[in-house]
Formats: sequence, C-alpha cells, structure tokens
Amino acid sequence: MAKGVKPRVKVPKTAAAGDSITIKTLISHKMESGQRKDGDGNPIPRSIINRFTCEFNGESVVDVAMEAAISTNPYFEFEALVPEAGEFKFTWYDDDGSVYDTTKKIAIG
Repeated sequence: MAKGVKPRVKVPKTAAAGDSITIKTLISHKMESGQRKDGDGNPIPRSIINRFTCEFNGESVVDVAMEAAISTNPYFEFEALVPEAGEFKFTWYDDDGSVYDTTKKIAIG
C-alpha cells in the first residue's frame, strides 16, 4: 500500500431530482513506475492507480481504466445525473492490490 494516499471528492450536498451535477475527484498518490531504484540499487515496486470507478446507489456512473502514463495525483471532473437522494461511492484501484474508497451523500432539495 502506498503511503500518504488521500482521496478527496467534491459533490454538492443537495440537488433537484433529475439535475446534472459536477463532481470533482483527486487522489493524492505519488505513483511509481517500477523503473526507478532505491538508494541500495533495488527496484522500487510499481504502484500506479490503474482504475477509477464511481457508483450512485449501486449503479455505475464512471469506470475509467488508466495506464502507466497517468499523472501523479490523478484528478477527474465529470457530470452525473441525480434521479433521487442517495450515495456516491468512489473507488481507486492500485497496481499493488490496494483499494482506496470514499463515499458522499446527496439529498434532493
């Protein structure tokens, strides 16, 4: 598991039913290509976020596959329709098997 990984997500607290909202996500993650060596000459294991998903009440909203060229601290901004009150679940998958997730609720108002 990479150290200092911190997912951050911005979702409005409320929306009208059927509204399109803007969601912003950022995960603090150093990313390691697996090509560098440590001070003793040993390869540093690859650690790259390779997939990001967002679900709303269990339904897929976004599913992104990322490749080795993805930047450090990947940022995504996207639109989502909000048909009802519920919960967004955001998940990031790391090459090393680690999974980072967070949730945000939204109310209809």
